[in-house]
Amino acid sequence: MAKLEAKLGMIVDSVGQFFSGKDHLPYCDSDVVAGCEREVLEAEKQSSEEHMQDCLLRLSWALVHSKHPQDVHRGIAMLEASLPATKDPLQQREKLYLLAVGYYRNADYSRSRDLVDRCLAVCIHLSKES
Repeated sequence: MAKLEAKLGMIVDSVGQFFSGKDHLPYCDSDVVAGCEREVLEAEKQSSEEHMQDCLLRLSWALVHSKHPQDVHRGIAMLEASLPATKDPLQQREKLYLLAVGYYRNADYSRSRDLVDRCLAVCIHLSKES
Protein backbone atom coordinates (compact mmCIF):
# COMPACT_ATOMS: atom_id res chain seq x y z
CA MET A 1 0.00 0.00 0.00
CA ALA A 2 2.84 2.39 0.86
CA LYS A 3 4.46 1.74 -2.53
CA LEU A 4 1.23 2.59 -4.33
CA GLU A 5 0.80 5.79 -2.30
CA ALA A 6 4.39 6.77 -3.10
CA LYS A 7 3.78 6.14 -6.82
CA LEU A 8 0.55 8.13 -6.71
CA GLY A 9 2.43 10.98 -5.00
CA MET A 10 5.06 10.91 -7.74
CA ILE A 11 2.36 11.03 -10.41
CA VAL A 12 0.64 13.98 -8.73
CA ASP A 13 3.99 15.81 -8.51
CA SER A 14 4.68 15.02 -12.15
CA VAL A 15 1.26 16.35 -13.17
CA GLY A 16 1.93 19.53 -11.18
CA GLN A 17 5.19 20.04 -13.02
CA PHE A 18 3.47 19.16 -16.30
CA PHE A 19 1.10 22.13 -15.97
CA SER A 20 3.51 24.56 -14.30
CA GLY A 21 4.24 26.19 -17.63
CA LYS A 22 7.68 24.66 -18.01
CA ASP A 23 8.06 21.85 -20.50
CA HIS A 24 10.32 19.33 -18.78
CA LEU A 25 9.12 16.48 -20.96
CA PRO A 26 11.84 14.60 -22.79
CA TYR A 27 12.18 14.90 -26.53
CA CYS A 28 12.87 12.03 -28.83
CA ASP A 29 14.92 12.27 -32.02
CA SER A 30 14.20 10.71 -35.39
CA ASP A 31 16.67 7.86 -34.82
CA VAL A 32 14.71 6.63 -31.80
CA VAL A 33 11.43 6.81 -33.72
CA ALA A 34 13.00 4.88 -36.62
CA GLY A 35 14.34 2.26 -34.21
CA CYS A 36 10.90 1.78 -32.67
CA GLU A 37 9.36 1.49 -36.14
CA ARG A 38 11.88 -1.25 -37.03
CA GLU A 39 11.08 -3.01 -33.76
CA VAL A 40 7.36 -3.00 -34.64
CA LEU A 41 8.08 -4.41 -38.11
CA GLU A 42 10.18 -7.21 -36.62
CA ALA A 43 7.52 -7.95 -34.00
CA GLU A 44 4.87 -8.27 -36.71
CA LYS A 45 6.85 -11.11 -38.25
CA GLN A 46 7.72 -13.23 -35.26
CA SER A 47 6.36 -12.13 -31.92
CA SER A 48 3.46 -12.72 -29.61
CA GLU A 49 0.58 -10.29 -29.43
CA GLU A 50 1.78 -9.07 -26.03
CA HIS A 51 5.25 -8.28 -27.39
CA MET A 52 3.69 -6.54 -30.37
CA GLN A 53 1.58 -4.35 -28.06
CA ASP A 54 4.70 -3.46 -26.05
CA CYS A 55 6.49 -2.45 -29.24
CA LEU A 56 3.54 -0.33 -30.36
CA LEU A 57 3.42 1.39 -26.97
CA ARG A 58 7.15 2.21 -27.21
CA LEU A 59 6.59 3.59 -30.71
CA SER A 60 3.68 5.68 -29.44
CA TRP A 61 5.89 7.01 -26.64
CA ALA A 62 8.61 7.96 -29.12
CA LEU A 63 6.13 9.63 -31.47
CA VAL A 64 4.42 11.84 -28.88
CA HIS A 65 7.84 12.83 -27.51
CA SER A 66 9.16 13.71 -30.97
CA LYS A 67 10.17 17.23 -31.97
CA HIS A 68 8.29 16.78 -35.25
CA PRO A 69 4.59 17.71 -35.20
CA GLN A 70 3.70 15.05 -37.80
CA ASP A 71 5.14 12.38 -35.49
CA VAL A 72 3.16 13.73 -32.55
CA HIS A 73 -0.05 13.63 -34.61
CA ARG A 74 0.70 10.05 -35.65
CA GLY A 75 1.33 9.03 -32.04
CA ILE A 76 -1.96 10.60 -30.94
CA ALA A 77 -3.82 8.76 -33.71
CA MET A 78 -2.24 5.43 -32.75
CA LEU A 79 -3.08 5.89 -29.07
CA GLU A 80 -6.65 7.04 -29.70
CA ALA A 81 -7.24 4.05 -31.99
CA SER A 82 -5.92 1.57 -29.44
CA LEU A 83 -7.40 3.04 -26.25
CA PRO A 84 -10.98 1.71 -26.61
CA ALA A 85 -9.73 -1.89 -26.80
CA THR A 86 -7.43 -1.49 -23.77
CA LYS A 87 -8.81 -3.46 -20.84
CA ASP A 88 -5.78 -3.47 -18.50
CA PRO A 89 -6.01 -0.40 -16.21
CA LEU A 90 -2.22 0.03 -16.11
CA GLN A 91 -2.00 0.11 -19.90
CA GLN A 92 -5.00 2.40 -20.02
CA ARG A 93 -3.27 4.77 -17.59
CA GLU A 94 -0.10 4.72 -19.69
CA LYS A 95 -1.97 5.45 -22.92
CA LEU A 96 -3.97 8.27 -21.32
CA TYR A 97 -0.76 9.84 -20.07
CA LEU A 98 0.90 9.55 -23.48
CA LEU A 99 -2.16 11.07 -25.13
CA ALA A 100 -1.95 13.95 -22.64
CA VAL A 101 1.69 14.46 -23.62
CA GLY A 102 0.78 14.46 -27.30
CA TYR A 103 -2.00 17.00 -26.88
CA TYR A 104 0.24 19.11 -24.67
CA ARG A 105 2.89 19.14 -27.38
CA ASN A 106 0.16 20.20 -29.84
CA ALA A 107 -0.75 23.07 -27.48
CA ASP A 108 -4.23 21.63 -26.85
CA TYR A 109 -3.88 22.20 -23.12
CA SER A 110 -7.52 21.70 -22.15
CA ARG A 111 -7.66 18.29 -23.87
CA SER A 112 -4.33 17.40 -22.28
CA ARG A 113 -5.63 18.38 -18.85
CA ASP A 114 -8.77 16.29 -19.32
CA LEU A 115 -6.65 13.27 -20.19
CA VAL A 116 -4.42 13.79 -17.15
CA ASP A 117 -7.56 13.92 -14.99
CA ARG A 118 -8.72 10.62 -16.52
CA CYS A 119 -5.27 9.16 -15.92
CA LEU A 120 -5.40 10.20 -12.26
CA ALA A 121 -8.88 8.71 -11.93
CA VAL A 122 -7.48 5.37 -13.08
CA CYS A 123 -4.66 5.71 -10.53
CA ILE A 124 -7.10 6.44 -7.72
CA HIS A 125 -9.29 3.50 -8.76
CA LEU A 126 -6.24 1.21 -8.73
CA SER A 127 -5.18 2.43 -5.30
CA LYS A 128 -8.65 1.68 -3.89
CA GLU A 129 -8.49 -1.86 -5.29
CA SER A 130 -5.27 -2.70 -3.45
